Amino acid sequence: MSKQAAHQTEFWLDSEHTTSTCVLIAILLGFFGVLLVKKSWLGRHCGGDNIDNMSAEEAKVEKAAEMCCASCGITTDVNDMKLKECTDFDLVRYCSDKCQQEHQTQHEAISKDRAAELRDEILFRQPESTHVGDCPICLLPLRLDPAKSLFYSCCSKMICKGCDHANKLRQREEQLECTCPFCRQVLPDTQDGVDKNFMNRAATNNDPVALRLMGMKHYREGDYDAAFKCHTKAVDLGDVGAKFHLAHLYMGGEGVDKDMKMGLHYYEEAAIAGHPRARYSRACYEMVDGRIDRAVKHWIIAANLGDDDSIQTLKGFYARGEVSKEEFAAALRAHYAAVDATKSPQREAAEAEEG
Repeated sequence: MSKQAAHQTEFWLDSEHTTSTCVLIAILLGFFGVLLVKKSWLGRHCGGDNIDNMSAEEAKVEKAAEMCCASCGITTDVNDMKLKECTDFDLVRYCSDKCQQEHQTQHEAISKDRAAELRDEILFRQPESTHVGDCPICLLPLRLDPAKSLFYSCCSKMICKGCDHANKLRQREEQLECTCPFCRQVLPDTQDGVDKNFMNRAATNNDPVALRLMGMKHYREGDYDAAFKCHTKAVDLGDVGAKFHLAHLYMGGEGVDKDMKMGLHYYEEAAIAGHPRARYSRACYEMVDGRIDRAVKHWIIAANLGDDDSIQTLKGFYARGEVSKEEFAAALRAHYAAVDATKSPQREAAEAEEG
């Protein structure tokens, strides 16, 4: 190629590059110009200083609803009155019982739907951990199988078998007496001593865990009335496991009149707090009622927490095509991760010694 041809080619490339750059700048300037004009027009016609955040208008609407009676329209500005909040629908206010009664038929269905939506938001939220929590010594998640951990009546603590095994090795090596690995109290020699510890903690300390275990003991002995009282008190003190057992009592009418609605309620309350077995049970009732989609949601959440029965149930529904490949794969990965999180060399050594 001659120098003149090379110079012309270089000039043509430079010219094309310059032209493309100018066109691009012009397009960008035009785009931003349209945005500025649009924002200015919206500011003049909508009266808003911050048009980019349209949620502010939605907040005003909700605020206005809170300051206005849904029936007669009276506002809180009149005589500084305070509006009453509807117990079913949190965005509706009334100035009097009369207005609430007159307006009841208009919003009753809406409030029920809203309440159901809010309940489902809570019910189908994935818990961060299971109701059993972590071992207080090694701080690793406890296994769902109660046979994999030990409960100490002296302090109402559930200790993993790995930490219990390490404590027993230390005691044998140093020739020490048998003490609790957590609180170091001397352990009772008999089951009567263990039961006495439970009763003392339940009676004097209002220990919810001790109350639940006493309730389970009464249930095994056939004293359902005493079991119901213990579990009810434990639930009042916030014990999650007691909610699960209380659901059983209501469902079976043991120690209390049979009440399916209350039983399902306590299953859900326990499930919300991270009880996989309660969620599995609630899913089974959903399946019986024909709500397979809701049952699958429950089983996925329980499987994510490491529940074996839930992942096996999902496997069957996946084989029948009622659970997608993506859903089952995600649940399987989460299940494996939850189970792996409960493993440790100390726990494996304890299991190996048990044989």
